Amino acid sequence: MAAAVLAVATVAPSPRADAATGSTVASYLSAISGLRTVAGVHNKEPLTRPTAYTDQARAMSGRTPGLWGGDFSFGGDATSGVDADRSVLVDAARSQWQAGSLVTLMWHMCPPTGPAACDWDSGVKGHLTDDQWTALTTDGTALNATWRSRMDAVVPYLRMLRDAGVEVLWRPDHELNDNWAWWGGRPGLHGSQALYRMTHDYLTGKGLTNLVWVWSVKDVDTAAFADYYPGDAYVDVAGLDSWMQAFPSDDTYARMLAVAHGKPVALTEVSRAPTPYQLSRQPRWSYFMIWSEYLTDPAYNTPAGVTQTLAARRVLTQGEIRLASPPASPVTDVTNAALGRPAYASSVDAAGREPDRAVDGDGTTRWSSAYADQQWIYTDLGQDMPLTSVRLTWETAFAKQYQVQVSDDQQTWTTVFEDDHGDGGVDTIALAGRRARYVKVYAWSRGTPWGYSLWELSASVTA
Repeated sequence: MAAAVLAVATVAPSPRADAATGSTVASYLSAISGLRTVAGVHNKEPLTRPTAYTDQARAMSGRTPGLWGGDFSFGGDATSGVDADRSVLVDAARSQWQAGSLVTLMWHMCPPTGPAACDWDSGVKGHLTDDQWTALTTDGTALNATWRSRMDAVVPYLRMLRDAGVEVLWRPDHELNDNWAWWGGRPGLHGSQALYRMTHDYLTGKGLTNLVWVWSVKDVDTAAFADYYPGDAYVDVAGLDSWMQAFPSDDTYARMLAVAHGKPVALTEVSRAPTPYQLSRQPRWSYFMIWSEYLTDPAYNTPAGVTQTLAARRVLTQGEIRLASPPASPVTDVTNAALGRPAYASSVDAAGREPDRAVDGDGTTRWSSAYADQQWIYTDLGQDMPLTSVRLTWETAFAKQYQVQVSDDQQTWTTVFEDDHGDGGVDTIALAGRRARYVKVYAWSRGTPWGYSLWELSASVTA
């Protein structure tokens, strides 16, 4: 099945003179823009474990992300340098492509002012002087020659992928507008834009017709995105690394669409898996890539949340990417917007029965209150949403009388449903698109001698 999935792309793409022409992957991302989004995970160093985080995503969700990310990296010892395990990385990229995933590669390159292998703080996060930047971006200088030799070191690996028919979403000099790395945050004639264009022209000149050029910025100083755009001829995909905002604001999204000039846009780095609802609100993101260790950090992601996103109908995972026949119509998902969200309660009767247990998607865990009337639990959905229904799955300790309330500010609550004859079990309350950010269950009369207990509190929206 995997071979059929990428049947078109297993033939090496035809040569192209510049970006934005002739790429099967770029055309595919354009075709799905607004309809579907490919789910991805980055796999950071060490290069000896090039699928570590992709494997973890599959273990969490039962699905393999449809985009595999890797890094040519910066480290290495004095003997082998950074080349020691790059062949392992290339093998992984080829295997992921053949299994039905897209491939994206980046490079935390060491500055040409030092050795080819470096450490993070003094190397990748180093800085060049004005004179060094001028020399770097001027043909014929020693610094420019060193930079070219660094480029030459990765050319053989990219050619291996070309010869295997693998198109690479290639993201050099990422976060071009931020100065945390030596290559970024420097506008002007001899600055970051010039370096990106040099990289493009040099590698294209080496016959690397399989590179899909991904230009990316970070969500800082968003009004200045265009100051770092290298030009349409140098970009196939415009990417955003969303770190300051857990999910891009509508303003940031609009700025990315404006700077992309109709090209596909992507969330090239995120800490949290976007929810299906978020992707439906900003449907032009053609793919997202969760950054490595954040995937399993409970402060950012939960197994239930990752599973919900990867299982959504609008999200594409490994085996669902058919380059020859991209999806032609949008889909509608009914999504539990409360899943994995923060939850709060008036009381808890025992450890292990905290309010977050009622929004974790696990039907064997529950919230349970103190043994008293007038208790409540509510969840923060993160943003205003059109609610289609609220579903309450009661444990034995149910509410005889309760209300469902909604709020936009956690201060003023509006009752949208009231039941004076509750009998436990499962209650589904239709809300017909009522918009709210917070959803509360306020119970004032118990149906048993115990308190109130919910296996699950879910809030459905139509994405």
